[in-house]
This record gives sequence, C-alpha cells and structure tokens, in this order.
Amino acid sequence: MADFTLTDVERLSARLARDIVATPILRCHPTSELHAAVPGVASVTLKLEAMQVSGSFKIRGVLSTLSSQPREALANGVTAVSAGNHAIAVAFAARRLGVSAKVVMPKTANARRVELCRAHGADVVLVDDVHAAFATMESIAKKEGRIVVHPFEGRAVALGTATLGLELMRQAPHVDAVVVPIGGGGLCAGVATAVKLARPDCVVYGVEPFGADSMHRSFAAGSPQKLERVDTIADSLGAPFALPYSFALCRAALADVVRVTDDELRDAMRLLFRDAKLAVEPAAAASTAALRGPLRDRLEGRHVALIVSGTNMDGATYWRHLAAPERS
Repeated sequence: MADFTLTDVERLSARLARDIVATPILRCHPTSELHAAVPGVASVTLKLEAMQVSGSFKIRGVLSTLSSQPREALANGVTAVSAGNHAIAVAFAARRLGVSAKVVMPKTANARRVELCRAHGADVVLVDDVHAAFATMESIAKKEGRIVVHPFEGRAVALGTATLGLELMRQAPHVDAVVVPIGGGGLCAGVATAVKLARPDCVVYGVEPFGADSMHRSFAAGSPQKLERVDTIADSLGAPFALPYSFALCRAALADVVRVTDDELRDAMRLLFRDAKLAVEPAAAASTAALRGPLRDRLEGRHVALIVSGTNMDGATYWRHLAAPERS
C-alpha cells in the first residue's frame, strides 16, 4: 500500500504548478483510426505528457525529489542515470535551481538527448551500458557528495508521478481504465496509486517491451528481478531491474503487466502519427500498442486512457522507425 495519501498528491500538485504544465488530453473521435482499431472499446483518451516541460513526465518526479531536499544538501549538485528523458529533466531542473548536474548515460543514448542535457548545462558522462551507468552514478555520488535523483525508485518519485494520475482523473472523469508504460516502474507506481486513490473502481494496466520486462518478471516471481540484458527500441523503458518501492506500489495497484514487441511499438508510433498527428518515441507508444494488442479484449466496453509518456528523439531516428517494414 502507498505511504502517501491523495491529500499529499494534491499538495505536491499545487507546489509543482509553477514549474510544470497541466498537459492536455485528446479524446479520440469514434471515427478516428485509433478508435476504429479497437472497436470494442467504449472510448479512447490520450494523456499527452509528451507536451510536458522537458519533453516527458520525468520532470514531475525530479522536482518532487529535489523539493524534498534541504537547500544545503544540494550544495554539491546532483547526479542521475538515464537513457535520456530523466537526464534531461534533471539537467533542466538543476539549472532552474542553480545547482550543478552530472548525468550518466549509456553510449548508445540518442544523440539528441545528450545534446539537450548539455544544452541545459549538465556534465554528461558516457559509459558502455545501462548496468555500468548505475555503478558510475553511485561512484560519482560518493566521491563528489552529489544527491542522487533516482529515475524510478522512492517515495518522492512516486509522489511526483502521482500528480499525473490525479491530473488525468480530474480531466477525464469518465475514464474507467488506464494503461501506463513501465520502465523501472516509477511512472506506473505513482499514476496507478493516484488513480486507485481517486477512483478505486478504475482498472490500471502496465505495459513493458519484451526486451526490457523486469516488472513482468518481478510480478511472476513475487519479488523485484534483474535483467541480464536489455534489448528494445524503447530505450526509455530499458531499466535493467525492478526495485522494492516501485514494485510494491505497482503490485498493489495494477491489474496486470502486459508486454509488447518492438514491431508493435513501431506500428503504434505510425498510428499515433497518422491519426493523432503525434511524433512520439517508442516508449510513449507502448500504451497504444498494448491497447491494440494484449489488452484489446480485456478492455472491451471500457473508457480507456493511454499515457503518452514523452518524446525526446531526433528526426532521423524517428523516421527510421516509421520507415521500418510494417507487419502484415
């Protein structure tokens, strides 16, 4: 069970209102291609968190984490590990607060994301892979006295992402099912908890790519699990392990965690571009892919909200995904 209440979420929402935006929703028309792709669903609503400050939902958890720290604790700056969106949010927030940021990213990180981190004034450390990135971040924190801004674990992160869930419930009170992408689980833990606190009857599903399914494996095992390898085009969902706090909240609030393939992610990206005119990264298309695939029958008759979590991707990479052969 969550160790925060809806009142806690409301208070944080009020504090963050000056620094973030209330992202819009888009209720798909019954004649839209997306709605037609799932004819048994009563309605489809997109929560456009890709339009958030810094380009993703990550800024909510980052600002929540930093606001929970006394000012003197930030004197030596902050550090974080990320394939991109979290690093960008940390760099953005650190500049706003006037503190230094050192972010650790895998060498495979999208060049546009690295560029954005540096543009916001962060020192970027590139390492071989995501496993090495976490170890490097811990080393930097210890040696330099920097505060770690975790990408998905802890109360402050979940409380921050819970503001998104509360915002959605206020914008779309008709919704009775929500689909949330899962990387490490910080987004899903907060959103699902807030949704269940506000609307206990609303069902929430998480979705992961097959190549980064640590939460799915954790649900099956009954405890947080670690992946030996991450292999998915949805690098924003490429957390190499689940951790206890976010796992516990997800397990308490989710009906299930489903998985989608990279091909399903690309198809969903194409659909969102054609139908909703949204150019989003693979991770942000995961909820759409899940609705069209493993959740199609389970959500029949439901009013469904899909979290479109963010997008920070260069045009060449985006168009390469869209140009890949479509499934028959």
